Amino acid sequence: MSTPSSRTVVVGLPQLRADPNVEVNQRRTEEAIREAAARGAQIVCTQELYPSVYFCQTEDHRYFALAEPIPGPTTERLSGLARELGIVLIASLFEKRAEGLYHNTAAVIDADGTYLGKYRKMHIPDDPQYYEKFYFTPGDLGFRTWQTRFGRVGVLICWDQWYPEAARLTALSGAEILFYPTAIGWLPPEKAEYGERQQAAWETIQRSHAIANGVFVASVNRTGLETSPTGGSAIEFWGGSFVADPNGRVLAKATQLEEILIVSCELGDVDVVRTHWPFLRDRRIDAYDGITKRYLDQ
Repeated sequence: MSTPSSRTVVVGLPQLRADPNVEVNQRRTEEAIREAAARGAQIVCTQELYPSVYFCQTEDHRYFALAEPIPGPTTERLSGLARELGIVLIASLFEKRAEGLYHNTAAVIDADGTYLGKYRKMHIPDDPQYYEKFYFTPGDLGFRTWQTRFGRVGVLICWDQWYPEAARLTALSGAEILFYPTAIGWLPPEKAEYGERQQAAWETIQRSHAIANGVFVASVNRTGLETSPTGGSAIEFWGGSFVADPNGRVLAKATQLEEILIVSCELGDVDVVRTHWPFLRDRRIDAYDGITKRYLDQ
């Protein structure tokens, strides 16, 4: 298959350890963004909730103090950086919408520093050490895409990555690349028995989204062991950030160490793959009413 016209965009995914100090995380992430841009990245996406440790391991009201309005101080800071470097930035933040109303949100900033908008995480987990329902209200902005200087991007966040409906609707709104800021890892007591299959499932489902929708998928995870502030538990974030093409082929994948993944994506492949694998053409939209039901009782 040949690409009719070249539209190459370079994606940068900084996979970092988190520090308990927010300003340290801001500085280290900004340094990583600068390095990614110096290595040719045109669109850079942070890991989920990058300014802090993954505080959802415990239910603690103190952590609501980490939240901020979007747009707000951090998006203003990043807008200046995007403008300076001439890159698109996707930043995963803890949003304070109003007193008592918070979201897990990604801000999208264009290469001239313009704040384009935000996506609020739609699917909110509640698992051991992932107590996100305590902190986050489910998103209410729907599944969105933005036309940036370097391509049309869609953003989904972590737990969203397990839902084909989310990927489909974002792709149908025009996304050429689906970005997934992520914080996922092993609970150390379970790693030996379940670790390999958990990570394989995580990668497989996202590669499947790339294939089913004919889009690029870029997933950026954090790394490192983060202990619960209440003690006695921890999450070992597994890294493994990767980019898959519209055929589901992994173009590049990070290790479990800190790493800045730089990957070239030929956006013309979206058209080529969708022409040869016309899944969107052959959808039976007349027969999908049941997809909006919780379960199809017989």
